[in-house]
Amino acid sequence: MLFTDLYELSMARVYHAEDMSREAVFELFFRKLPESRNYVLACGQNQALQALLDFRITPEEIDWLAGLNRFPDDFLNFLQDLRFTGDVEMIPDGSVVFPLEPVMRIRAPLIQAQLVETLLLNTVHAQSVLASKAARVVEAADGRPVMDFGARKAQGREGAMNLARTSWIAGASGTSNLEAGQALGIPVLGTMAHSFIQAYNDEARAFRDFSHYWPETTLLVDTWDSLRGVDRVIELLREGGDNPPPARAIRLDSGDLLDLSRKARRKLDDAGLVDVKIVASSSLDEYAIRKLLVNGAPIDGFGVGTEWAAVSDASSIDFAYKLAEYDGEPRIKASSNKSTWPGAKQVWRNWRGGVMSGDTITAADEAAPEGAEPLLKTAIRNGNAMEGAIPDLQSVRDHALASIQSLPDAMRQLHPAGLPYRVAISDRLEHDKQKLMQQYRGNLENE
Repeated sequence: MLFTDLYELSMARVYHAEDMSREAVFELFFRKLPESRNYVLACGQNQALQALLDFRITPEEIDWLAGLNRFPDDFLNFLQDLRFTGDVEMIPDGSVVFPLEPVMRIRAPLIQAQLVETLLLNTVHAQSVLASKAARVVEAADGRPVMDFGARKAQGREGAMNLARTSWIAGASGTSNLEAGQALGIPVLGTMAHSFIQAYNDEARAFRDFSHYWPETTLLVDTWDSLRGVDRVIELLREGGDNPPPARAIRLDSGDLLDLSRKARRKLDDAGLVDVKIVASSSLDEYAIRKLLVNGAPIDGFGVGTEWAAVSDASSIDFAYKLAEYDGEPRIKASSNKSTWPGAKQVWRNWRGGVMSGDTITAADEAAPEGAEPLLKTAIRNGNAMEGAIPDLQSVRDHALASIQSLPDAMRQLHPAGLPYRVAISDRLEHDKQKLMQQYRGNLENE
């Protein structure tokens, strides 16, 4: 597995030559929230775990490295036998997390822990960005179903799979992506494209033929004129005689969705079709959905694609993977605005009436704050997965939805909360950090 950056192997070659093989602790966390976010829904940890369990550098990859003429044979021989033999503690996949909280803690021989940095960061970052967006879209829909229509605008095929997975975890009703449905067991949903209507060049006949083969379907009404399309659906349903009915919903995919949904609803109701639903799509995100619903749009469900896949308002999160300990000695990064706290850590969550009330980051061996719950749990021990360490996707979804529901109301809003969620650093961690900072300053002064 060569999914790593060159500098990881360059460092590992030196570690190997200098016999720096003792145990290291690295922690994966993010420093600050994007401006428009009150929390992050951390996702991807389960795939990261599986990648560690499967970690191998293949003979073909070794041959390619040899052809670079950068690495000596003894190091390449070492790599071909390399496996992950360390420990992993992590906050469960689908958990709500906040700045500075270690989402994963890796304890392993230095080279092993170093080489997996790129892999872990890529996996957790990509899915956490998507999941955090998806949670907001689902929140904005206020209980109405939201469908993932984003595969065609996702960042490649893997990005589309990540989008389907994370949107399902965050509460989506399903995906249009058949590969994701097959591989992940997510419900597959979809209607029709404008090209179907265009191919017929006769909207009424297109609706009739499609609903003949796919009764109880959703018919796309805006290929030429949305309200005329609604009239044709009404005509089709009035023909009667079909059991089940030819359509259960219409979909609006362009124009003024507020105005069109109101007029469409009025037409359907006047025709006695009060049970026919209205689904909307067309460049929707959480802000557009919330605005539609606040203004009373009679829309029963949403298909979200481009904005869900692109996450244009917060396309990255400031995740980092930093050394916290080596050979039993604490380590910190002391640079301005990016300093870290030393040693292995634990995150504790406090609750009040079933609602999250604040977190505390402590040294891993500190006593638990009274009444608090530890978030980091052992997932891999000595290179082997703990029983139940990688739950099925439905369990991850259930956990994520429960986590989001447990947030304080202010944290679930689409706008920034007046006060951020409280994350405290223990006195001991702060003391240990300041002690190391003083040592580093003293060393600099003595140079």
